[in-house]
Amino acid sequence: MRPETPAVGPVVGGYRLASRLGSGEHGEVFVATRLASGEQVAFKRLRATIADSRRRAEAARRFAAEAETTRRLQHPDIVRVLDAGHDDAGPWLVMELLPGCSLERYTHAARLLPEPVVIGVMARVARALAYAHGRGVVHRDLKPSNVIVDWSSRRVTLTDFGLARRADGDSTRTGLVLGSPAYLAPEQLAGAPATPRGDLYALGVTLFELLAGRRPHESPSLGELLRQVAEQPAPDLARLRPGLPPALTGIVARLLAKPPAQRPASADEVAKALEDVLQTIDAAAAGPMSRP
Repeated sequence: MRPETPAVGPVVGGYRLASRLGSGEHGEVFVATRLASGEQVAFKRLRATIADSRRRAEAARRFAAEAETTRRLQHPDIVRVLDAGHDDAGPWLVMELLPGCSLERYTHAARLLPEPVVIGVMARVARALAYAHGRGVVHRDLKPSNVIVDWSSRRVTLTDFGLARRADGDSTRTGLVLGSPAYLAPEQLAGAPATPRGDLYALGVTLFELLAGRRPHESPSLGELLRQVAEQPAPDLARLRPGLPPALTGIVARLLAKPPAQRPASADEVAKALEDVLQTIDAAAAGPMSRP
């Protein structure tokens, strides 16, 4: 995660903002320095360009939910929220500044990771999901850009719980689709409440993409993409990347099953299955967390 443009910014809540790391539809993230300690952190705040009051209120609610949810999840492979607050411009939250890069970097055919690396990383992600699910939290926006890997320290970090909700909560509203459509399970696109098995579908899409260099369903038309996710079977991963262990392609196929009941029962089950596959692969040249 490299800053885009170096620039000294204002002081907010005891943090001096500097380089911008990136931005999304509702938020932007900066490298910042905690004035009291000199520690560098990631500072996330609402985009100032959100003029619509309803959209801004919804984004503010998500910020508060992200801070509250992530603070409760104390796991080595889940990003840590260090502080949160509110000023005249809206809410903000402070997270640890993560070295490394997101898995999105490795979703293109020319930069695919060795399969043992993919399996090892995604087994860690599955364990982090299992921890969150065990505490009643569904991520709802799992995708390659929300997984950060630092090859030097061998750390894997699941980030961005801005859409996370309790599994027993009112996680959707009729006609409202939250998250990234290509990674959302068919039942979520149809308006069903988010569940852990929806996260498992997103895990399957991410695995597929890291192994094949493309998502199982792709279209420039949102309507066509939604139709594919709802109705069209995923392509045969073994044909797209020959030589993958049948056990691995079988795991991905189960994760991408249209009916939730046909997916694995839990993220722990997925992690164990991936770890079992990893043990069968000769990873002498590239261990599960070797630098690619």
